[in-house]
Amino acid sequence: MAKLSVNINKIATLRNARGGNNPDLVKFAMDCEKFGAQGITIHPRPDERHIRYSDVYDLKKVITTEFNIEGNPKEEKFVELVLNNRPTQVTLVPDAENQLTSNHGWDTIKHQDYLKEIIATFKSKGIRVSIFVDPSIEMVEAAKTTGTDRIELYTESFAQHFHQDKEKAIAPYIKAAQKAAELGLGLNAGHDLDLQNLAYFKQNAPNLVEVSIGHALICDALYYGIENTIQMYLRKLL
Repeated sequence: MAKLSVNINKIATLRNARGGNNPDLVKFAMDCEKFGAQGITIHPRPDERHIRYSDVYDLKKVITTEFNIEGNPKEEKFVELVLNNRPTQVTLVPDAENQLTSNHGWDTIKHQDYLKEIIATFKSKGIRVSIFVDPSIEMVEAAKTTGTDRIELYTESFAQHFHQDKEKAIAPYIKAAQKAAELGLGLNAGHDLDLQNLAYFKQNAPNLVEVSIGHALICDALYYGIENTIQMYLRKLL
């Protein structure tokens, strides 16, 4: 069974919209764990529009499952934040500073030297490293030589085309997953996975270790409740 890591950015967005501490981000993370989530993911950005840097320190104190911090390591404050908190995993994403959401993976060939250096920095502190990549054999092969422990396949394209032709949508991800397994890379996945497409992705992407899901899961929780929603997602990963 692949693990479910719940991305709680949207809970921070809701809190920040009104000020104060409602909903309580830390309590929400703890409740997600209590309800069955096997990890908590956050993606702090420089403008702190959802996750604040102070949240990271607060969450580090209470999370008992896997703590995954996503972000662009070219931001100096992000690197400092990760090294100070030493999460279970850091996921490196090539976001621009004002980007609304992640929309592409690393060019692991072009940025090979940089990735080797920053990955070594995190691994020297005992932090597992995953890097965001598109479902490309070349990008997966080059990811292996960066020293990363895992890759996270960027699944927006799969989700966009799933309802039109799911076999065509999954095809490049199967090949990328197979290559990752061949190279000994752990496989994560994330972006726009939901209750409709998750089971199919899990069944067809070999050796999937972890999915990180936020937006769709939180939207579903508005209707089904967070405890029930987490259980619904976990069943899709069986």
